[in-house]
Amino acid sequence: MQVLAALCFLVVAHLPPLRGEVVESFHRGPHCLDFFYKGMVPKWNVPKRHTVCLCQRFNNRYHFATLYNTLHRIAVYSAYRFQTGGGGGREKYWYIEPQLVDRSWNKDMEVEEDLAINHMGVYFGQSQALNEDYINTTYDRGHLNPNGHHTGDSRNATFTLTNVVPQNRKLNNGSWSKYETDLQINLTRCSKAYVLVGAIPSNNNWIIKNNNPRVNIPDYIWNAYCCLDKKGWPIRSGGAIANNTDQTSVKSCTLSELKTLLKQYTKSKVLVLFRNKCGA
Repeated sequence: MQVLAALCFLVVAHLPPLRGEVVESFHRGPHCLDFFYKGMVPKWNVPKRHTVCLCQRFNNRYHFATLYNTLHRIAVYSAYRFQTGGGGGREKYWYIEPQLVDRSWNKDMEVEEDLAINHMGVYFGQSQALNEDYINTTYDRGHLNPNGHHTGDSRNATFTLTNVVPQNRKLNNGSWSKYETDLQINLTRCSKAYVLVGAIPSNNNWIIKNNNPRVNIPDYIWNAYCCLDKKGWPIRSGGAIANNTDQTSVKSCTLSELKTLLKQYTKSKVLVLFRNKCGA
């Protein structure tokens, strides 16, 4: 993780813009560590090449953090604090990150068409997915950090293309949606909860546009959570993983079991997801 690009995101044009700062890592980003349990970024040997750290901010507040792979054009994972009293509802627009096109550009997330007004002729999709990549495909724009686990501005802030992956529609609207709803009910019993949710990329399965591989279609979607009591002590934890197909179920597991599966499927060393393994 070499660069922390702050992700900016507009919900509607009349709302205040998002802003962010480019720093070297989550540790140097403003409030980025707030979304990781006890400020610990997962100890996981994710290849540093093609990854950027995004600390995503809206309405002068940061809402979650994302480790993004600019080659696969999907997130490795998003980290967030669960918020009770969330709810559904969807935004009308999807947004892209100007600084993933040029680091000297403004820090406000913009709709692609609006960004093109000031940068005519520039291609925006070299390092990120665009809305057109998902059009006329059989895949949903599947949220990693789900909007239903947030409220207010945080819920709006999840509607960015750097927070979605190509997700099988039956999985997205079926067993994974049910898992997210069940987890929401489970986490409302926590005084505070920290969540990680990510995708394991495929070796060679892509959304293809104009004969070019554009967005990697992940093999698996996974989730991990750490639930705390009123004193900030961990009281339970767990995780889940699902194959990104239309005939799949969500496998619930312990953090230890999930770590083993992530290591197996990514062929990279996963040391720990939460500080002290979300233990006392």
